[in-house]
Amino acid sequence: MSVNKFVSVEQAVALIRDGDTVALVGGGGGLVEATCLHAAVEKRFLETGRPTNLTVVHSLGIGDEKERGLNRFAHKGMVKRVIGGHWRWSPRMQALARAEQIEAYSLPGGVIMQLFREIGAGRPGVLTHVGLGTFADPRYEGGRMNRSAQEPLVEVAHIAGQELLLYKSFPVHVALLRGSYADAEGNVSLAEETANVDIFAVALAAHNSGGKVIVQVRGAVDVGSLPAREVRIPGALVDAVVVDPNQAMTYEVVYDPTLSGERRGPVPVELPEPFSPRQIIARRAYSELREGAVLNFGFGIPDAVAKLIAVRGQQARYYATIEHGTYGGTMLTGDLMGFVRNPTAMIDGPSQFDFYAGGGLDLAFLGFGEFDAAGNVNVSKLGGATVGPGGFVDIAQNAKKVVFCGTFDTKGTQIETGDGQLRVKRHGTVRKFVAQVEQITFSGQAALQRGHEIMCITERAVFQLTPHGVVLTEVAPGVDAQSDVIARMGFAPLVPAEPRLMSAEFFSK
Repeated sequence: MSVNKFVSVEQAVALIRDGDTVALVGGGGGLVEATCLHAAVEKRFLETGRPTNLTVVHSLGIGDEKERGLNRFAHKGMVKRVIGGHWRWSPRMQALARAEQIEAYSLPGGVIMQLFREIGAGRPGVLTHVGLGTFADPRYEGGRMNRSAQEPLVEVAHIAGQELLLYKSFPVHVALLRGSYADAEGNVSLAEETANVDIFAVALAAHNSGGKVIVQVRGAVDVGSLPAREVRIPGALVDAVVVDPNQAMTYEVVYDPTLSGERRGPVPVELPEPFSPRQIIARRAYSELREGAVLNFGFGIPDAVAKLIAVRGQQARYYATIEHGTYGGTMLTGDLMGFVRNPTAMIDGPSQFDFYAGGGLDLAFLGFGEFDAAGNVNVSKLGGATVGPGGFVDIAQNAKKVVFCGTFDTKGTQIETGDGQLRVKRHGTVRKFVAQVEQITFSGQAALQRGHEIMCITERAVFQLTPHGVVLTEVAPGVDAQSDVIARMGFAPLVPAEPRLMSAEFFSK
């Protein structure tokens, strides 16, 4: 085929028109982020004032909390609407949402991935139980995160006697994607990428909507040199390819083949974390593990559980998964949460969320921002700021057992511990156990109806959700249940005659 799809970055981003719907892919920390294309779109807008009035759609968080990723699009007039699974990495876009300068929506990250697939297949949308009873349900907020967001994106549907949500399809005009290598015909390999996420689904959605698929790669190769099984975006779907020789694997790592699954390598020795409330929570949560369980870990304190497993060399005892589509290996933590060294399998993100939605997870360790009397949890809107759930809704709603992990309160908390006990010297000024959450990201009542087991572990107490209410089941040794726990909550939990004491070993350095 006589064709050459390689173009300059300026030519590529010039394909974006005013009013287009632009789909982005990424996963935090620079994971499969088309950084060169994002920067070029921003540069074009700052120099020419175009494109304007874009709708930006992304399933997971993209950015560095400063200037990269979604932050590149956070300019007044450049974007009119954002439909994002997770906003945490873009404080600039969060500020536009708070100021009502854009229409802000957030939907479950897995649903957005699957929606791209449905758009590409020409179907009316995603029909799923995921999101029922949460902020995504149109009987609550329908995914609207500010007053400017008025258009209904979600409907309630009843099919075969089952209540579902329909997340409605829309055309995608431009896909900004990233791969490792491409040939002149536009065939793209992801061989050196750390995940597949929803790259193919986004390309499919844009191409079959009559839009443009633009891909950034590290290098160009000869036509016919890419092994067919390495090509994850066929050239038939691709309109333009930009080569960025400076493309790095992550924000912090230029290239590491053990992160892309190309080959196995030695894993750096995991050193125990310094003793802290985070470690107390991780140790107690670790005791909920069972041999052979299929696991998922959320961002924040839950990744301390993953690290504890690694420190103890017990990765082989469980099946760890990440919503990006990765299985096995040793998870990285902190800002590189979501990356895995020596993964055993990598599948596409929409398929991973099919696995989750169908109940494939045995146990999920997730964080929480607020927890209320009904067992509802909020992580998606805190203090009026649009945060978004990422894959939280898809995971929490469908895992057979969920262990929420987090500190009891925040902002100014002071404790003494390390000797087998815990003493609260100063309570935090921000309560996390509240009468009613600001936004329902997880529905406690829906979980009970499905028969799932729900726990909440903090450094000073453990709670269990039951059909009768939230029960205080354990307290830390040295903690007064009434003054240090119950009196500091926005609701009264159920309390057995004598709550169990958490093991003293959790509180020993």
